[in-house]
Amino acid sequence: MAFHDVRFPANLSLGSIGGPERRTEIVTLTSGFEERNSPWAHSRRRYDAGMGLRSLDDMSELLAFFEARGGQMHGFRWKDWADHKSCAPSVQPGFEDQVIGIGDGVRREFSLTKAYSSGGVSYLRPIQKPVLNSVRAGVGGVERVQTLDYAIDHDTGTCTFAVPPDVGASVTAGFEFDVPVRFDTDRIAVSVASFRAGDLPQVPIIEVRI
Repeated sequence: MAFHDVRFPANLSLGSIGGPERRTEIVTLTSGFEERNSPWAHSRRRYDAGMGLRSLDDMSELLAFFEARGGQMHGFRWKDWADHKSCAPSVQPGFEDQVIGIGDGVRREFSLTKAYSSGGVSYLRPIQKPVLNSVRAGVGGVERVQTLDYAIDHDTGTCTFAVPPDVGASVTAGFEFDVPVRFDTDRIAVSVASFRAGDLPQVPIIEVRI
């Protein structure tokens, strides 16, 4: 599968529904206690793009995008309006939003991540598709200049510094990001009459590992 570095029309994803899912295997013992285990280190997101369609023009735009991706064949970028920033949705990303590493005087490459924390527990989500020109990075509480002090690989979410951060220096970043996804169907069934009556087609989207 190839990945097409294009974003699904943001005006269509705005009205979609979806979010993260986990896979948990539960075994109930004879004592009534449970053993729970997850084979997934990271959650996987699912969406329904059909909910964002509001007109036949929207449907036409969706069909064109679907055909260009070859159905399930090629991945693409997706803007999750509920979770697309390193910070709260109501504010703009800042260079100290997320700690992505600690300098050791040698390492120059750091991967973008987003921490989800609650009740003293944190989950680090890898961010591999940052939005172009949205990343701000800093070292030791001082913001650095992109292209001069560091470079961003927008295909992998890797931040590479020109000079290794000093030992013990906190490496931070703020950014907007997309989710790498694909269509989870090779078929879109739509009736113009039904669509006008408010019956929207289901267009499943699923996150892909890259």
